[in-house]
Amino acid sequence: MNNRGLTRIASLVLVLMTGISLVDAQTPTKHAFTIQQAVEYAAKNNVQVKNALLNIQSQQQTNREITASALPNITGSAGITDYIKIPTSLLPGEIFGQPAGTYIPVQFGTKYNSTATIQLQQLLFDGQVFIALQARATSIEFQTKNKEVTEEIIKTNIHKIYYQLVLSKTQLELLDANIARLEKLKHDAGELYKNGFAEKLDLDKISVQLSNLQTEKTKALNSISIGYLGLKTLMGMPVRDTLVLTDKISDEQVKEDFSNDTAYQYTDRKEFQYLSLGKKLNEFNIKRYQLSYIPTLSLTGAYSKNAQRNKFDIFGKGDWFTTSYVGLNLSVPIFDGFARSARIKRSRIELKQTENQLENLKLTIDSEVEQAKINFKSALATMITQKKNMELAEEVYNQTKKKFEVGTGSNTEITAAQTDLVTAQTNYISSLYSAIIAKVDYQKATGKL
Repeated sequence: MNNRGLTRIASLVLVLMTGISLVDAQTPTKHAFTIQQAVEYAAKNNVQVKNALLNIQSQQQTNREITASALPNITGSAGITDYIKIPTSLLPGEIFGQPAGTYIPVQFGTKYNSTATIQLQQLLFDGQVFIALQARATSIEFQTKNKEVTEEIIKTNIHKIYYQLVLSKTQLELLDANIARLEKLKHDAGELYKNGFAEKLDLDKISVQLSNLQTEKTKALNSISIGYLGLKTLMGMPVRDTLVLTDKISDEQVKEDFSNDTAYQYTDRKEFQYLSLGKKLNEFNIKRYQLSYIPTLSLTGAYSKNAQRNKFDIFGKGDWFTTSYVGLNLSVPIFDGFARSARIKRSRIELKQTENQLENLKLTIDSEVEQAKINFKSALATMITQKKNMELAEEVYNQTKKKFEVGTGSNTEITAAQTDLVTAQTNYISSLYSAIIAKVDYQKATGKL
């Protein structure tokens, strides 16, 4: 086989391998997550959390910039000048014995001049830079706490959607059980109708109920699919991936009544921590502007070499003349049109606003905790009642079904019992979800989610 044939085969293999790689890259991934794993996945992949992390990195670079202002600044420069026309200066004529008021034009310097300089600048004291250096750690904490606030909001929403989808499994199981009951009932009623012990109307009523339940199941499946899409989006998961929820939920888990626990601290709430750090930054801002009244002191120094030539031979024979100096610069603020005073007053107003927000947040937290406590107690009581109602409705249905099967019960009774059972089951699922949400809200309100 010649080289051209080998080249074609190699190209074909490369194309096939590339195609396989693309298929592998697009292969959906299957995830089986507990609620905690779902939260951890979102902490790494949610766009809002990613941006909050980037804010931290951005603040780190800002801090490096602040640190740089307190470090030596060294610059180097070099240049060459070709005087196409050497500058002319006028000297008084008296120097050369000429009458007073006359001037003699002369040219000083050489055609080519070259200079190389290294310059040092070091800030010795600046009150604003000093405060900025102190505020670096607080700035990082502020951005980090912002990320935690974002994560908690997402975490709360994930809990609610996750548990809703977990309960939807129970809802589907109940719908399947009811459909199976009605299919069995329809079969039995059909046999009774064939033998003349039931009317066609009885069979039609059961068929209508069965059709309604099957429609409800279709709606439930659509809602669940949409719910999974919403959860994936919230978590930052590709839509094509498969998500399986492994946690289960029952009324026994929800019955853990901690609503009498009044031990909570404002500082347990991420929002309160975030706002407190904002207050601290406001205080740094005031100090920064106050220290702007103090003079600033800096050190400067330079070392340079200068060469002068009449021919373009800078690095040839000839001297390089040295110039060097060290100096101190003191800048004293005298009057700025009351701009500094305005900045300080504005910063104090902003600090007062933050303090007001903190006080209002305390009231909000107290209100949220009390409301969540009331809602949880009410939801828990409703859930317990609805479970009893569901169990009773199921018992009534079973008894009515037995009567119908032996011919002592009517189709109206069995239809009513089936309707009551479905209603009781729906109410129970709804109350169980409300209790879970109330529990999540209480945990968030007390900062213990």
